Amino acid sequence: MSTNSEVMDPDDPRVTGVKATYLEDPYDIEKNTLRQMDYRHRRKHLMRVKIEFNVTSMVNRQEFLIKLARALMTFGAPSHRIESQLIAAARILEVEAEFIHLPGVIICSFGDQDLGTSETHFVKCAGRLALGALHKVHLIYRSVVHDEISAKKASKDLDDLLLAPPSLIMSLLQLCAAKSSLYANVFEITVSIFVSFSSRGLSSIRSRIFCYTAISSAGIVGILPGYLILSSSLELASKNIVCGSVKMVYALIYTLFLGFGLQIGSDFYLLIDRSMRHKLDALASSLSSTVTLTGSWVADNSTDNGTLPVIGTWTFTHAVPSNQVDIVDGCYRPKHFPWYLQSFPTWTAFLIVPTFSLLSSLANLQPFRSKQLPVMVVISCASYASNKIANHYIFNRSDVVSAIGAFTVGVLGNAYSRKMGGTAFTSMVTGVLFLVPSGLSQAGGITANGNGIDIGGAMIAVTIGITVGLFMSQALVYMFGTRKNAAVFSF
Repeated sequence: MSTNSEVMDPDDPRVTGVKATYLEDPYDIEKNTLRQMDYRHRRKHLMRVKIEFNVTSMVNRQEFLIKLARALMTFGAPSHRIESQLIAAARILEVEAEFIHLPGVIICSFGDQDLGTSETHFVKCAGRLALGALHKVHLIYRSVVHDEISAKKASKDLDDLLLAPPSLIMSLLQLCAAKSSLYANVFEITVSIFVSFSSRGLSSIRSRIFCYTAISSAGIVGILPGYLILSSSLELASKNIVCGSVKMVYALIYTLFLGFGLQIGSDFYLLIDRSMRHKLDALASSLSSTVTLTGSWVADNSTDNGTLPVIGTWTFTHAVPSNQVDIVDGCYRPKHFPWYLQSFPTWTAFLIVPTFSLLSSLANLQPFRSKQLPVMVVISCASYASNKIANHYIFNRSDVVSAIGAFTVGVLGNAYSRKMGGTAFTSMVTGVLFLVPSGLSQAGGITANGNGIDIGGAMIAVTIGITVGLFMSQALVYMFGTRKNAAVFSF
């Protein structure tokens, strides 16, 4: 919905009609009770306490909004919805505030109509996707916009969440990153070089057990900026041009770095092992070649009354097609290879996909003992199945296939949020991230022969399809049925 070109959040009090009754904290009211005073002292003290309490209450509300902005950025909330969520919370708390979200920074401006002054705060922090903490932030935010708890109580809950000690994985990552800030700038490049060098070395073993494409793809799929480029695409689709364009350019440059590292690692190994380079050149020439035969002919007799020449030459050219029968997903796997070197049969997807989905959710810091974890696995499996089926009927269109998979994820996630009261965003993240490497594999492979430009172009095509599918699913879900009063926390 929009009013005068202003996009309104579905939780905006102008839409829900919710009015605040918990603007003042009940504990502060009890603390400042005047029951034991006589009338004259009570009236005198009341005038003084009223001014002090109103100022303190407004400070608590503003402090909650600042902490909410910090929590949303720290735990990787969908950036294109941060401003609308903060504005909805400010309206329900009756705080005059404006918010501007830039990459890595949120500017919060609070105004005082009576005094004619304003106060500006810059909230700057870096974070990563943490699904468990983000779900708790959403519950706190929903409680405030539905006027279930006061701002002071919500601020304390956000403090406990922000100051909670990280898990073991986060501690190790922070320890490694803190060793050298200079190395952190080239960390991704060195990792891609090492992965490509090791993959090329393993693939040069005569037994042909190891495949360069498979190992290098698996090595860099974890550091591909899939979520970042998806966020930038969602930002651009939401008309947030500044944040979207900055993130899009950064993600593309980051992808070019990865492609550069893959090419350098492979070429560096081939520089050392020259025999392997000759084998690769011979293999490339044998896969696709052209055979040309030339000769001359002489007629046995000239009984055609001179209509045909007696002597002539001929040339026969035959293009031999690529012999890719034994090449499966970029790996040489002839049928006489043993079973453990062949592609997995279809039935193994029922074991591999849920396992990968479970591990991917845990890697994004989703608690193991949570009700949303099985929902994430189910939605991820549905994402994979719809993507696989669509790719069976639609060829060489990774964007369309990704749009179908994203539409399935969006419908299931938003329906789960509306019918069961869950958080749509956190339940959909794993399923959406499934689509990025799947779409890239259909667009020519994740490694793309080390060409970062091809990888970047394929990622843009995939994420555009995902963006369209997510927005269409959300429009469909919210078009039918009654609008719920829960906070919309989705893609």
